[in-house]
Amino acid sequence: MFLRTVKAAGGQGVQHEYVRLVEAYREDGRAKQRVVCNLGRKDLLAAHLDALIRLLRGERVPRAARRLGEVQATGAWDWGPMLVARTLWREVGLEAILDGPGGRGPGDGRALADRALVLVANRLCAPTSEHGLARWLETDFVCDRQGRRWMPAWRGDAERRASRLPRVRVELRQLKQWYRTLDQLAARKPHIEQELYLRLRDLFSLKVDLALYDLTSTYFEGQGPPTLGAHGHSRDGKPRNRQVLVGVVLVDGWPITHHVFHGSARDATTVPQVLEDLEQRFGLRRVVFVGDRGMVTSANLALLRARRQGYIVGLNRRRREEIYRYIQRATGPWTDCPAGLTAREQPAPPKTRVQEVAADHPGVRVFVVQSDERLAYEQAQRLKAMARVRRELEALERRVARGRLKQPAQIGAAAARILGRSHGYRYYDWTYRDGRFRFFEHPVNLRREEAYEGTYVIQTEEPHLTPVEAVTIYKELSEVERAFAHLKDVIEMRPIYHQTDARVQAHIFVAALALLLHRAIEKKLKAAGLDLSATEALQVLRSVRVVDFTLGTGERKRSVTRGTHRAAQILSALRLTDLDPPTAPGKAETVV
Repeated sequence: MFLRTVKAAGGQGVQHEYVRLVEAYREDGRAKQRVVCNLGRKDLLAAHLDALIRLLRGERVPRAARRLGEVQATGAWDWGPMLVARTLWREVGLEAILDGPGGRGPGDGRALADRALVLVANRLCAPTSEHGLARWLETDFVCDRQGRRWMPAWRGDAERRASRLPRVRVELRQLKQWYRTLDQLAARKPHIEQELYLRLRDLFSLKVDLALYDLTSTYFEGQGPPTLGAHGHSRDGKPRNRQVLVGVVLVDGWPITHHVFHGSARDATTVPQVLEDLEQRFGLRRVVFVGDRGMVTSANLALLRARRQGYIVGLNRRRREEIYRYIQRATGPWTDCPAGLTAREQPAPPKTRVQEVAADHPGVRVFVVQSDERLAYEQAQRLKAMARVRRELEALERRVARGRLKQPAQIGAAAARILGRSHGYRYYDWTYRDGRFRFFEHPVNLRREEAYEGTYVIQTEEPHLTPVEAVTIYKELSEVERAFAHLKDVIEMRPIYHQTDARVQAHIFVAALALLLHRAIEKKLKAAGLDLSATEALQVLRSVRVVDFTLGTGERKRSVTRGTHRAAQILSALRLTDLDPPTAPGKAETVV
């Protein structure tokens, strides 16, 4: 091992030299090097480098020299992800909003903004339950704005820390302040969302002419709360678990609000409440409401017309006769959706075509859209389903031929079960005559299925939209779908363990705030031309660490490592130059 110095820019453009411990090794006969750890700034370590080198060589250092020159590391923690979370928390205005009235409760000790940041940053950087929060506090440098570190209870015991005894179980009393924080956030959710929307609107000049809305479900472990939790259509593949529905509204790509609905609620029944909320709380009097197929009902469309709201919605394929009728009318020329800029200055999906067809009702406009990407996917799914059903029908044919199944009622029931799976009735039909079972492809049904593949139909009453604009705006609904992917998988909103309505809503609210910061990271990375997801960026930034060490004189020092080259690129994209954590004026740690 050896020491290496590298130059890097610090705050205000000041150049510093940093010391790294490097290991040389061989792999597959080739000489390689890797950074073992970053020791900090050279100017802070200069007086102690000789002693440090001797220690690394395994040499004994005289006691007097140790007193003057020994450098002893006392702790190192991941800092980069938390630094990003803190910075964006302040930039979007959440710190200022939560510092308002009600920002500190009796006996809390610290401001609500600081406590809420811990919960949201944990959900963003290392998603876990409130029980797992203490373990995250061991590995990451998490502090309030005064620089006081949050510490789990077992780390506050100096004797336990010194003896390195195993971790203790987190007790309920140690979680009370976090549950109290959840309760405070739930009570202030409407105010927080309104203030946050106004700040985002002014800070990022939001285009508020479009509101994208979609629903997802998230399930409970256990029974869940009696009011919200219920069995319903599970998008998570957990039909046996009780669930709630979560609807997210995006304006110009930013999640501005969400709603939590009863687990058995139908998608369409949620729309009136969302529209009312957009008007009353956010003052959005005229928006184009963009929703998926489950939102389309005659009542919802009538409501949108009555409120003088625009809409762009996809027609549900369950309305197969109507869909097929529109597809049959698409006999005119197709217009390519260019791969250039869309209505929102984003790349459009390639190889997509659209044409407007005659609608069944006056004032309504209908667009038939063909997508090569969707066509390839749906064709593959159909062929896979047909192969599965065909194998089962062939097996049934052999059973009948061998006399193992003779009763017509039993044969009919077996055929119905097979065709009921994978929508086999759309592709095959069968006969049973003279003791012989035969099956064959259904030409009419199969022709219809092939017509549906790669095709979808959207509807609007906006008179000034071109077909291409209508398609590209509807495609932006995928922004909501990606938001759900982050909400449920990356930020791990699911499963939920809370057993009261208020705690469930607060848990989802924390995940939604983490999603907001996640979107902010992605927008900044995209603007800087970095092809990285927010999750990947946060992982890379774990190389930026806080290191505490003690000099031989007894003086305590704290340094921040610069991380990898990739980390430096990300920090530059996020415009982060000052990496130092806040400095605590007094007590540096608080046991929680």
